[in-house]
Amino acid sequence: MAVSGEKPPPPPPPATASGGTARKLILALLTCLSSALLYRQIQPLPPKIPGTPGGPPVTATRTRLSDGRYLAYLETGVPREKAKHRLVFVHGFDSCRHDALPISTELAQELGVYMLSFDRPGYAESDPHPARTEESIALDIAELADNLQLGRKFYLAGFSMGGEIMWSCLKYIPHRLSGVAILGPVGNYWWPGLPSNVSRDAWYQQLPRDQWAVWVAHHLPWLTYWWNTQKLFPASSVIAYNPALLSQEDEMLMAKFGYRAYMPQIRQQGEHECLHRDMMVGFGKWSWSPLQLENPFADADADDGQGAGKVHLWHGAEDLIVPVSLSRYISQKLPWVVYHELPKSGHLFPIAEGMADIIVKSLLLGDDHLSSSASQPPHSP
Repeated sequence: MAVSGEKPPPPPPPATASGGTARKLILALLTCLSSALLYRQIQPLPPKIPGTPGGPPVTATRTRLSDGRYLAYLETGVPREKAKHRLVFVHGFDSCRHDALPISTELAQELGVYMLSFDRPGYAESDPHPARTEESIALDIAELADNLQLGRKFYLAGFSMGGEIMWSCLKYIPHRLSGVAILGPVGNYWWPGLPSNVSRDAWYQQLPRDQWAVWVAHHLPWLTYWWNTQKLFPASSVIAYNPALLSQEDEMLMAKFGYRAYMPQIRQQGEHECLHRDMMVGFGKWSWSPLQLENPFADADADDGQGAGKVHLWHGAEDLIVPVSLSRYISQKLPWVVYHELPKSGHLFPIAEGMADIIVKSLLLGDDHLSSSASQPPHSP
């Protein structure tokens, strides 16, 4: 106790940290810094949304969905109001609305084909959808068709990753479909009901670097952005356009596909919401499988004058990007799927000369209308 008139004693000096405590503090600080740096590295950059400040300009025709997102689309073929057949095309990985099936003007006029293609969410000029699932894209397609007044039913075709989306459409919007063409579809190695030997066989047909990229997308989706942008290990060879993935036919077609004038527009929002999101959804954890689907046209009525529709599955036997073995197995288990295997084709067969016309004729008219003189007619093993 201080005596009146005396100054109180000074406070005690701070205790000096021991060597062990100092090391712990330094280690904790380094851990925090490393965690912060790692967090920044695994977090994707925000997308550059078209039409927003800092984003690319809007040049495409777009439609607004009920949740506020915009989808950019392209109409080709005969005018919508004069069409006999309305076909919605879903593009594949690293592509956009301009990559629709290249059917000839003559066939479009002859059969009265109107084609609608669109940028899938996050690609080119369509708004991203961070909550995208294998179901949401099917619902987007149905809403897009309604916005453009395509009618109660329409035909559907999808290529590669867009081909995988066809299974989702057959599950979630089968009542809207007149017929479906599934072209070189990506498969999910973890689909329920897929035998381990079938999945394993397809799995090892991939390059090791692609096995890792797909594994990360399935098991550690939050790490997908980092995995495909880091420099420590080789990432997806599909994203890098590795020539080792090209079959002999694909090498010849790559000049047409690999050097498209609009390519810079495809990834203009950033790679995460288009390429990486595609991988996370396509190879993600699905609660269902195409193997569980039933024929959507088994009880179809014929009030549109077309009769019951068909599901056509096309795959190139020489496909080095998407293993053909999964399509073979699925077609065996789903007898209502009309399977076409092209013995000399790779992954890019839909853009081969005349092939788009063959696919569309088969879809709209049936295989009996295909010309026997086609350069590479459908083949069922």
